[in-house]
Amino acid sequence: MPEWAYGVTNWFEAGAYLPVYTVTRDGHFLFDSVKLRALFAVPGAAERQFFYGVNFELSYNTAHWDTSRYSAEIRPIVGVRLGKIALIANPILDSSFDGPKNLDFAPAVRAAYTLNERWTVALEHYADYGPVHNLQATGARAQTAFAVVNYSHRGGGVEFGIGHGLNRASDDLVIKLMLNHDL
Repeated sequence: MPEWAYGVTNWFEAGAYLPVYTVTRDGHFLFDSVKLRALFAVPGAAERQFFYGVNFELSYNTAHWDTSRYSAEIRPIVGVRLGKIALIANPILDSSFDGPKNLDFAPAVRAAYTLNERWTVALEHYADYGPVHNLQATGARAQTAFAVVNYSHRGGGVEFGIGHGLNRASDDLVIKLMLNHDL
């Protein structure tokens, strides 16, 4: 899915995922979703030992993609750098605009090690605990662990990860690839 982003200031980035598609097993493309994004971060986050921010996303979804036509995500970002190690936590809340008690808790964490100015390796964990008022039992929570490698250069970079579901509620294998280019 293409993501377009623009750094409006040193603390605000506006973005959009346009459009999101699924390729079916029989080779058809299905339109899934469009997302708008607003990221607010402490200025100079890339150079700070302790950094923080929050990302907001608003989605328009088709019925086969999500049971809710509209959904949103609030992704707080809290991180610390300890030399070559970066630890980042995202206590994410997802909403289908059906009341505060139905907010879905889907936390993510990342531990990264910087090999040099271009290469970073990381371990990531993504989970979905369900509604905050009734968190799911451990076995019913989707949980995926990723091994990730990042390559950065002056004009952009590549991130590649292989994920494995940690229980029956998760996909067995997930592959992610992100390409970015700075204009």
